Amino acid sequence: MSFDVSRIRAEFPILAREVRGVPLVYLDNAASSQKPRAVIDAVSHYYEHSNANIHRAVHALSEEATGLYEGARTKVADLLGAASAQEVVFVRGTTEAINLVAQAFVRPRIAEGDEILVSHLEHHSNIVPWQMLCEQTGAVLRVAPIDDRGEIPLEGYAKLLGPRTRLVALGHVSNALGTIVPVQEMVRLAHDHGAPVLLDGAQAVPHLRVDVQDLDCDFYAFSGHKVYGPTGIGALWGRAELLDEMEPYQGGGEMILSVSFDKTVYNKVPYKFEAGTPNIAGAVGLGAAADWLRAHDFGALMRHEDDLLDYATQRAAEVPGLRVIGTARRKTGVLSFVLGDIHAHDVGTIVDREGVAVRTGHHCAQPVMDHFGVPATTRASFAAYNTRQDVDQLIAALHKVLEIFGE
Repeated sequence: MSFDVSRIRAEFPILAREVRGVPLVYLDNAASSQKPRAVIDAVSHYYEHSNANIHRAVHALSEEATGLYEGARTKVADLLGAASAQEVVFVRGTTEAINLVAQAFVRPRIAEGDEILVSHLEHHSNIVPWQMLCEQTGAVLRVAPIDDRGEIPLEGYAKLLGPRTRLVALGHVSNALGTIVPVQEMVRLAHDHGAPVLLDGAQAVPHLRVDVQDLDCDFYAFSGHKVYGPTGIGALWGRAELLDEMEPYQGGGEMILSVSFDKTVYNKVPYKFEAGTPNIAGAVGLGAAADWLRAHDFGALMRHEDDLLDYATQRAAEVPGLRVIGTARRKTGVLSFVLGDIHAHDVGTIVDREGVAVRTGHHCAQPVMDHFGVPATTRASFAAYNTRQDVDQLIAALHKVLEIFGE
């Protein structure tokens, strides 16, 4: 299974289109990746041939839909190295997964003065749910600092762990900087203090081999739309014994075994966390995305993306006034930068005219921007289908920005 980027690109129909009269260069993958034909076809085939509600009927279409949905759960479990498909809960995405853990796992186990530990690198979706929980319970949010590379010094993190730490919630990879966080060591330190760990894997699953058993975390969450799958679908993996202990996050159909006005008996894991009709087509598409990833040489894919990031970093050094934000020794997928005094939104608007799609703003990581003293960055983020030529077109577009602003 060799890695052939030209063959990979041919599997993504959208890459054949033009934007503003020039070929599309898509470098906004940390926000949402494009979809291969296999995923598009899987979703379309479901709606054309097997569309029905799941689990609740005995007719042929329902049985087919149920098989596709549960088959996707197995594929996601395999992608994450889970011991069982029953440890995988389908959710709308990483954000819902984190909120589920906050309300169904942490809230019943936390009291005033207890602590939740996050890092300064986190996406808002791994900050705000914990702030809300602290407001509801009187718990305290502790924040592990980062340094000027955009790394989390382990000694600073370790000092914040203590007898009142009820959960540690960490991003596996920073969406704003691309920092690969040393989560395995951080999980070990947390467990030494009896604290369970949730990992936000939204930016990790597309770029790294993830094995939840090897990581030894307690919960792991990711979103389908960042890993070549559809929007509106994602997964929460949790240790079976923890999921069994947790009360449901939402009530309704599907998450029950029996209902009366006197008592409701909840369904078993994972179904007790999947109230209502789920995103069946999204799950089918996510399963196809997992198949697509597993069908390729992931080691070669990782080397290809590492080469792209190294090349982009080297080329960026040629651009006058460009300063890379986030220079961690271990990074993946992201080149975040400022260009002189030019606002990131102006940079993004001008490079878009050249057919280059990048992300500008605070990237739902305002504390990271505050740490580096910038209001926003321009972020180029890479995927399997990007090439060195894409990087060259980005650099040419940045020189165009400098021409326009007379820098």
